[in-house]
Amino acid sequence: MSTIPKKVSERLVKGIKQFQPVLNAARSRDVNEADTATIVTDILSDLFGYDKYSEITSEYAIKGTYCDLAVKIGAEIRLLIEVKAIGLDLNKNHLKQVCDYAANEGVDWVALTNGISWKIYKLIFSKPIDKEFVLEFDFTQLNHKSKDSLEDLYLLTREGRSKSALKEYYVQRQTMNKFSIGAVILSEPVLSVIRRELKKLSPKTKIQNEDIKEIITQEVLKREVVEGEKASEAKKELIKAGRRQKRAKQKVKAKEAPVISENEDDSKEGVVASPPDESGSTPM
Repeated sequence: MSTIPKKVSERLVKGIKQFQPVLNAARSRDVNEADTATIVTDILSDLFGYDKYSEITSEYAIKGTYCDLAVKIGAEIRLLIEVKAIGLDLNKNHLKQVCDYAANEGVDWVALTNGISWKIYKLIFSKPIDKEFVLEFDFTQLNHKSKDSLEDLYLLTREGRSKSALKEYYVQRQTMNKFSIGAVILSEPVLSVIRRELKKLSPKTKIQNEDIKEIITQEVLKREVVEGEKASEAKKELIKAGRRQKRAKQKVKAKEAPVISENEDDSKEGVVASPPDESGSTPM
C-alpha cells in the first residue's frame, strides 16, 4: 500500500478524535437521515480532505432522496454515497438503491453508511451489472494509533484516490484471496511441482496430476474454494493472466529479433560475383 503522507496522517488522527464523540452523541440521540448526512459531509471534508463546496454534492439525489451524496472531482463522480439514519442497520435494499444509480451513471465506486458503519463496494460492469464488497469499518472502533485504521481511512481520502490507492487495494484483494490461491494450487504447473516433490518421497510410485488434484479438491481445500461462481471466476482470471504473460513474452522476442531492411535484402539479391580474370584472381 502507498505510504500515507505525514500531513494526511495527522489529519486522519485528528479526524478520528474529532468525529468519534460526535457520532456517539448522534447515536445516543438517534438523529435522522438529514442530520446524519450533515455529519457525513463534515467527515468527507474535514477528515477525507474533499472540498465541501465544490467536491461534495447532493445534486445526484435519487428520486428526491436528498441525503445521498457524491464526491465529484471536476466533471467526474468518484464516489456515490448512500447515507442512512445513524440508528438504522444497513441492508441489501439500501445497497441496491445506490448501486442501481451508480450503474446508470457509470460510477465504479459506491459507499453505504449510517455515519458509523461504512461499507465500500466496487461495481463490476458485466452483464448483468454486479458489485463486489471491498472494505468495511466501524468509525467508532477506529484507533488513531493503529496503522490498519489509518490505512483503511486513507483509501477514501482525496490524496489516496488521486494515487489510485483504493483501486490498488481492490486489485490486491482480487489477487490475495482464497479463490485465487485455490485456482493457483489446482493449476497444472503447481500440480506438476507437487508431483515432482512427492516422487522424491517414493520414486517408484506412479503419481498423476489428476490424482493430486482430486485429493486437494476433496480433502485439502474447502469446497467453497474450488466450487461455485467465484472459484470459476478465479480460474478464468488465472488462465487470462497466463495468456497475457505469454503474449508479453512473444512481443519481447519479436522486438529482440534482428530486423533486415528491404534495402539490405535488395543489395544482397543484386550482388553478383565477378568472374575471375585469366590470371585466376577476382578483380576488385
